[in-house]
Amino acid sequence: MNGLPGPAPVLGGTLVRLEPLSMGHVPGLAEAAEEDRSSYGFTPVPSAAGMEAYVSGKLDRPELMPFAQVRVVDGKAVGHTALLHPRPWPGRDRLCAVEIGWTWLAASAQGTGINVEAKRLLFGYAFETLGVARVELKTDARNERSRRAIERLGAHFEGVLRSYSESWVPGEEGDLRDTAMFSVIAAEWPAVKTVTANRLAEAVRR
Repeated sequence: MNGLPGPAPVLGGTLVRLEPLSMGHVPGLAEAAEEDRSSYGFTPVPSAAGMEAYVSGKLDRPELMPFAQVRVVDGKAVGHTALLHPRPWPGRDRLCAVEIGWTWLAASAQGTGINVEAKRLLFGYAFETLGVARVELKTDARNERSRRAIERLGAHFEGVLRSYSESWVPGEEGDLRDTAMFSVIAAEWPAVKTVTANRLAEAVRR
């Protein structure tokens, strides 16, 4: 098993619709990425000029199931997220684990509930459709904002892996970062589903 079973679905929610990423999303994502880049210090988000190559690169990776995050209220593409690193059960042609990653949102979409709903949609697809036992999330160990957001989803903090993956911090090109690891396992999904539903309801009421 080298990739995720396709084709990628459309995952629809109240605030966000996750659409299979396509080159048609390039103009909207280019605009979204330039709104305010101050929150992207730990996150690899291309400039408008680099968006076409970014999207093309994601589409060329067979181990990636990339999505455009489309805001329901106005139909604008406001970010990207993906399922990646599919891992089969040992000795079986059946998926055991998958990661949620490569996530970013336009400044106007941050703090609106879109991230919570997108994660809820991806968790639901991973556990209820793909039947995985585990969903992983990771971030730069220094990225306190991202770590808090992941913890508020109900994910379990598993520790920090030192010098684990590539740093995306400007000036650290070619360096390795310490990575904070989180997960949700299948037995925890009902509780996480409730937590994210409650948080989403709060966001909608605002």
